[in-house]
Amino acid sequence: MTPDLILIAVTAAKIAIVLFAILTLAAYLVFAERRVLGWIQDRKGPNRVGPFGLLQPLADLIKLLTKEDFRPPAGDKWLFYLAPAMAAIPAIMTFAIIPFGAPVTLFGTEIAMQVIDLNVGLLLFMALSSIAVYGVALGGWASNSKYALLGSIRGLAQLISYELSMGLSLVPIIMLARSLKLSEIVNAQSGCWFIVYQPLAFLIFLISILAECKRIPFDLPEAEGELVAGFHTEYSGMRFGLFFVGEYINIIVLGGLATTFFLGGWHGPVLPPVVWFTMKTLSFAFFFIWLRGTAPRLRYDQLMQLGWKVLTPLALVNILVTAWWLVLKG
Repeated sequence: MTPDLILIAVTAAKIAIVLFAILTLAAYLVFAERRVLGWIQDRKGPNRVGPFGLLQPLADLIKLLTKEDFRPPAGDKWLFYLAPAMAAIPAIMTFAIIPFGAPVTLFGTEIAMQVIDLNVGLLLFMALSSIAVYGVALGGWASNSKYALLGSIRGLAQLISYELSMGLSLVPIIMLARSLKLSEIVNAQSGCWFIVYQPLAFLIFLISILAECKRIPFDLPEAEGELVAGFHTEYSGMRFGLFFVGEYINIIVLGGLATTFFLGGWHGPVLPPVVWFTMKTLSFAFFFIWLRGTAPRLRYDQLMQLGWKVLTPLALVNILVTAWWLVLKG
């Protein structure tokens, strides 16, 4: 085989493996959340479908595929159909730039353990994260429902606010790694993880990705007490399923990015690199689930105040302190 054919075959294989892995993980993350929340709340959780309830995700998929697909008669037809895809696809695309293992050599060619290694990978992540905002906006607008519209407006304000603090928290990482390439950011942590140098940036990033995932205590776009189910109130069947699965894909992707930026990516002793990356990523998913079972929801004014008056100023100060430290260090 020629090097070009090898590259095409390897890239296709990586895309297939990543898609299978991320969709399977998202499905079983829903199952894991229901079991963990059941344990926290002193109940069983799903345990009837298959051994230990392990076939519950398959049962849920069949249920969503066979349910009636309702569309509001007065809603915008094409935007209504587009919104769920806008919520799920950017998250899946983001995983293409995340390095999940050390490069390997195949047929004399070094193969990166990521779908594509871009020089501006971090900028692509920020761009795709911004596009995901449109899924929330279009879902509320196209439904022609005041409750869904209010949920989407709140979601837009929340996501835009925390997008800013999330981006600013990554500036010190770029300064330390001197690169926007995710593989080089991981390699820069071979001696010491960036969480040691940047604990404040890690805390800001962690809070921001919680808000980006719309998880408790930041699930204001889906606050059932005021907005029924928020921006996806009018969705049913598999279109609701895309919104739902998109949220869990986003948890995995943002957990993988937090691992890449702050926890050394795939670096670790004894165990294979892919195992280290998976363990670190799933630890973030477990933290998100645990938080949902223990933390109360913020009020909307508290949500906005935290983003604009606390996280953003702290991120700016952290950038200045990091720049000052790097200049003194020489």
